[in-house]
Amino acid sequence: MENIYRSEEGKREVLGQYRKILASWPVENHQYVVETSLGPTFVIESGSKDSPPLILLHGSVSNSYTWYGDVASLSKTHNVYAIDIIGEAGLSAAIRPNYESDAYALWLNETITALRLSSCSIVAMSLGGWIALSFATTYPDKVDNLVLLCPGGLAPEKASFLWKAIFFSLLGKWGQLQTLKLVGGGNSSSSSLSRLGEDLAFSSLTFKYFKPRTAKMPVFSDQLLYQLTMPILMLFGDSDQLIPASKSIMRLKQFAQQAKIELLPNTGHLIVNQADRILKFLNLRGI
Repeated sequence: MENIYRSEEGKREVLGQYRKILASWPVENHQYVVETSLGPTFVIESGSKDSPPLILLHGSVSNSYTWYGDVASLSKTHNVYAIDIIGEAGLSAAIRPNYESDAYALWLNETITALRLSSCSIVAMSLGGWIALSFATTYPDKVDNLVLLCPGGLAPEKASFLWKAIFFSLLGKWGQLQTLKLVGGGNSSSSSLSRLGEDLAFSSLTFKYFKPRTAKMPVFSDQLLYQLTMPILMLFGDSDQLIPASKSIMRLKQFAQQAKIELLPNTGHLIVNQADRILKFLNLRGI
C-alpha cells in the first residue's frame, strides 16, 4: 500500500474523526468491506434492498462524508451504496492506480459485481465523476442513470487550484477560510459559507495530514464519450475554480445530446445538498 498520509499520527487522527462521523451517520445503515483485485473497498449501504440501487462516489482528498447531507433523502427511494474511493482519505485500500490505465473502471466494476448488482445509477463528484465516466464509457450497459457533479475528464482542469488549496491549508484559520472560499466559490454568500463552515474542521484536518494526488485527470477521447447513451444529469458551479464549467458543458453537449445540464449560480467546485435535484431527475425515469 502507498503512503498517502504525511504521518501515521495524522492518518490515525483523520480516520479516527471519520469513524466518529460514520458512527453518527444520519440514516440507518450497514458498513462493510468488499474485496477487489486492487484491495478492500469500504461501503456504507442504506435504504431498502427492494429499491433501485444507487452508487455514490465522492471527490479527491475526501471520503463518503461528502454525502452526509444527502444520504437520508436518497435512501428513502433508493438502495444507496456510498463507496470510499481507493487511494483517498477513507477506509478503502491506499493504492493509487495510474489515471491513464483502465484500473479505476475495473475497480468500480469489481466493486459493483461484489455488491451483486447487474446495473445501477451513479451519482459522482469531481474525481468520482471522472471514475464514473470511465466506468460508464467502458461498461455502458451497467449504468441506468448517470448524475455528474463537477466531473473531471471533459475538459483540462485548472492546475493552480490544488497548489492554492495546499498553500492556504498551511496558514491557520485565515488560510482555512480562503480554502473554503476557493472550494465554495468566490461569490458565495456569507450564509452559504456558514453552512459550509460546519464541515471545515474535518476538511482542514484532512488537508493537513493527507497527501493529495498531483496528477491531472486525463480528458476522455471523443470515441469514448460517444458511449454515453444513458440518461445524464450534470451540475456545475458557475464559480468552479478547479474544472472549467463552460468547456465541460460544451463537450458533454457535443457527445450526449440527451444530457440535462444545469449551471448553478454562486456555486464553486463543491456541490452538495442536491438530493432534491437528483431525485427529481431519477424519479422522472421511474428509477
